[in-house]
Amino acid sequence: MSRSPSGRPSAPAARAVTRPAAQPVQWSESEWLAAIPPVLDALGLALSPAQVQQLAAYMGLLSHWNATFNLTALRSAPDMLSHHLADCLAVLPSLVAQVRERWAGRAEEGGLRVLDVGSGGGLPGVVLAICSPALRVSCVDTVGKKAAFIRQVAAELRLGQLRGEHARVEQLPGRYDLITSRAFASLEDFVRLTRQQLAPGGVWMAMKGKLPDEELKALPQDVEVFHVEHLAVPGLDAERCLIWMRPRT
Repeated sequence: MSRSPSGRPSAPAARAVTRPAAQPVQWSESEWLAAIPPVLDALGLALSPAQVQQLAAYMGLLSHWNATFNLTALRSAPDMLSHHLADCLAVLPSLVAQVRERWAGRAEEGGLRVLDVGSGGGLPGVVLAICSPALRVSCVDTVGKKAAFIRQVAAELRLGQLRGEHARVEQLPGRYDLITSRAFASLEDFVRLTRQQLAPGGVWMAMKGKLPDEELKALPQDVEVFHVEHLAVPGLDAERCLIWMRPRT
């Protein structure tokens, strides 16, 4: 036993206590079914019971696959509800308004093509496909396992209008009426990488946090920002905005 300068025995050194990491909260499908309607009510969205069931099943699949394939950094169900699902649902009122104004007839006929760039686990692409079944949604990602997950979701939820594409977006064939992204890249890079995929008369919809003033200033002169909408996301105390862009004519 060591002794202090006074000759008295020294107290033993305190041992660091290692606490186990908190396990992420996981919800059953029934718990997701209970958590989703209040979010819809707060956003003024009316979905069918079947659509709510699909959203709950999708979030269950996302949580399950995430444990193995690292689809999203968030693991806890309450965080996934506010930061992912509610965040994506919040764009729907603005999206519906733009679709009605621009492509009402085509959307009703199922002819409107949407591309979700850097979709990851399908946010917002899968949410859009569930909530707006008239849209033909393609989710593209450079990571094969993420594209495979989208295909699995489409198969299990019977979303025939949803596709998962494993590719670099600039190499993706086809043209799209609406191209969207969520935390994919700067606005300048977003429009540059996807310009060839934008159909005539098409628009870009970028989901952002705080209004990115510097990114807006860096946009090419031939790209016009025609609408900016600040979003209130239920359960999320953070700034969110939606930036709509189109080529200048």
